[in-house]
Amino acid sequence: MSTEVRQLEPQVLWNKFADLNAVPRPSKKEERVIAFMKAFGENLSLETIVDEVGNVIIKKPATAGMEDRTTIVMQSHIDMVHQKNNDTDFDFDTQGIEMYVDGDWVRAKGTTLGADNGLGVATIMAILESDTIVHPAIEALFTIDEETGMTGAMGLKGGLLSGGILLNLDTEEDDEIGVGCAGGVDVTANRTYNLEETPEFKIGYEITVKGLQGGHSGMQIHEGLGNANKIMNRVLFDGFENFGLRISEVNGGSLRNAIPRESHAIVAIDAIHEDAFLLEMALMANTIQKELKTMEPDLKIEVAKCETPENIMDLGVQEGVTRAIYAAVNGVYRMSADIPGLVETSNNIARIIIKDGEIHIGCLTRSSVESSKDDLANTLRSTFELTGCEVEVSGDYPGWAPNMDSAILKVMDKIYEDLNGEKAHVAACHAGLECGILGQNYPDMDMISFGPTIKGAHSPDERAQISSVQKYWKFVLEILKAIPVR
Repeated sequence: MSTEVRQLEPQVLWNKFADLNAVPRPSKKEERVIAFMKAFGENLSLETIVDEVGNVIIKKPATAGMEDRTTIVMQSHIDMVHQKNNDTDFDFDTQGIEMYVDGDWVRAKGTTLGADNGLGVATIMAILESDTIVHPAIEALFTIDEETGMTGAMGLKGGLLSGGILLNLDTEEDDEIGVGCAGGVDVTANRTYNLEETPEFKIGYEITVKGLQGGHSGMQIHEGLGNANKIMNRVLFDGFENFGLRISEVNGGSLRNAIPRESHAIVAIDAIHEDAFLLEMALMANTIQKELKTMEPDLKIEVAKCETPENIMDLGVQEGVTRAIYAAVNGVYRMSADIPGLVETSNNIARIIIKDGEIHIGCLTRSSVESSKDDLANTLRSTFELTGCEVEVSGDYPGWAPNMDSAILKVMDKIYEDLNGEKAHVAACHAGLECGILGQNYPDMDMISFGPTIKGAHSPDERAQISSVQKYWKFVLEILKAIPVR
């Protein structure tokens, strides 16, 4: 399937993307892609470093006549979100991404595409390999684990890089120049509960929420997309209130930075209420589908009879936890008062597991304002602690404060307008970029973020726009020529 992709223009970029996508590279399992990048740099006879956490740095001297320009750091992350459709047979640990061309888009067959941030990686690879592209001295920085903790950026030590300008290639709209981003923190609630033997008069049902779009829990949190964990909890709450539904297990969501697309629950109800329960569930499903029909036209809430579970949750814990999930903030918490249209603070209830006497609820809270991030994290912590959960707040990473006086911003703003006949959209985003973290050890580095148009990141609907990649590539080449003198 990648043969068709390799014929796209610019071929130098798409070929590197196809090479990269042949290497399994889910977050936390980057050993193969680290080795791949190391071999790539060494085969070009370029100075190649793998630091103690696994980041790969490849250094290339300036082309003739560009030696007096400021050294630039070109940065992208080599891991990718591993999400697939429920009916797709695919192993991210062993298989390369299966790509295909769909009109003006490149997609993957039932999985995430890896364009986030593989197109950025491929861009840098193409430049490193080229003997014709004009550029200043380059320090290519390929970080690990951006998607599940940013531990690569956090582990990068000062002194490894000397560049004065950092070009982060991880923005997903081709008309946008990024100058700031949100920070984030994980809020995780856990507790145990007693298992009760399911009474003989109860019968089992499986409830499934599926067909949601999912998506990026930062960039798309304001779009009104359905969250499978919240929808499932609403259904379970209604079933308990009306028919004494008891929960045996729940498994919803996946990665903390992906809006949950699916959730499954095994429950028990009184056999005598079966007909009324099925009617109520049908009415509830219809109500929720109508509410979300514009954004989630493929949403399905299915209720099917199954084997009666042997055990159910302790009643008191079930009541407390379902109420806590109902009360927990999901989505936009506060919009920015300073930047119109920018989400300031949000939360994604990303993962819920209830099984075998244990409860796990995982959230990712984001904000461009540290105090607001702390406020929402405390709100969530208080909500879950009220129902007896132990709550851990961890993985805190900083945002990236905008610098509207950035010298490279002025250069890029002019180039964009000259190339496209219109102004770029200079903005901060609600996603978590690595710039804020990298800036802690490299505070004097002038940073900017940009990239081609990618839609549906962090979901199997992820797709990269071919015409946008062509536009972006021209932009990159002109930027390299215009890097200012030191």
